[in-house]
Amino acid sequence: MKKTLALSILIAFKAGFLLAADAPLIIGEVEMPSLQTSAAFEQMKKKLGRWEGRLSQSLTGAEYDVSYEFKLISGGGTIVETVVEDGVEMMTTYTDEAGELIIKHYCALGTEPVLKVVQASDDVVELAFDDSRSSLTRDANDFVMAMKWTMGDDENSMVYQYDANIDGELSTNRADLVRR
Repeated sequence: MKKTLALSILIAFKAGFLLAADAPLIIGEVEMPSLQTSAAFEQMKKKLGRWEGRLSQSLTGAEYDVSYEFKLISGGGTIVETVVEDGVEMMTTYTDEAGELIIKHYCALGTEPVLKVVQASDDVVELAFDDSRSSLTRDANDFVMAMKWTMGDDENSMVYQYDANIDGELSTNRADLVRR
């Protein structure tokens, strides 16, 4: 009897959660428009949650702890990633503009590069610097030039790689991450 009651409560809770996910978003008395997101945005949503691991920095050979937390905000229209590398916090936003995923990284290098999607599949999301949306140049600025996430054999592991231009030199960095 207790198992049947517990199962009934669980099923009712899940059904209510699913119905709430389809309900319109209302702020005050204003119904927000429904969102249409790109395939790349949907792939990035698979990364929601907290990820931790160690990052290897090619330029210096240093290895240090990292964490990346992806959170859906603004009624589901933006993903905010809080990055902590070796104790330094940064932020990246992922938002669709006219059906295209646009990425803005607020970097400890003191720049805000804008990136665009190069590849978005079930296993890989790859981004590259979008020079049409930014005035940064390799000879004058330090900035992240590329990012790539490759999902592991399960949904709780992935590899994150990024390239940064630092004093005109390419630093390729890699982190093996697990979902926490």
